[in-house]
Amino acid sequence: MEKSSEDINGLTPEERAGLSPKERLERNPLAALYSKFRVHYYRDVFSRIKSRELSLTTTEVYCVEIIYNLGKPTIQEFANFIGISSPNATYKVNSLIKKGYVKKVQSEIDKREFHIEVTEKYYRYYNINEKYLDIVEDRLQNALTPEEFEIFNNTLKKIYREMMPEVGLNIE
Repeated sequence: MEKSSEDINGLTPEERAGLSPKERLERNPLAALYSKFRVHYYRDVFSRIKSRELSLTTTEVYCVEIIYNLGKPTIQEFANFIGISSPNATYKVNSLIKKGYVKKVQSEIDKREFHIEVTEKYYRYYNINEKYLDIVEDRLQNALTPEEFEIFNNTLKKIYREMMPEVGLNIE
């Protein structure tokens, strides 16, 4: 039986919000780790916005990240995933195209269909998570034995494939 959000680790949302980072780590290491990755990402995004290096709004950053993670979706697939209308998705995608972060590519199979792909500009400026994850992965490989690292990776794959079906990014 799945726990409701009100009783995860026996705490209400208000009680969880009052925990220190150390207490969160002790009670729920996965949530603490996820929060740490998010905070790192947000800090990098905001520092790039502050330095005027980025030309996207926060919403556009989220949209381009979703497009990247969906793996070349159609506009309709993108719209369905984030729960907005197709015209609204088209507007958001066109703004990202105009700024040079995504492009439309005609389908090889069905010439009436177009897929959205991120551009080199996205990889240069926004793919912050991937770079940081590479650093953390290198640190893990140096800190763990090969067997521990393999177990860790297999555990992550199990979480990805089996523990988050509502996200809908399964690759199989």
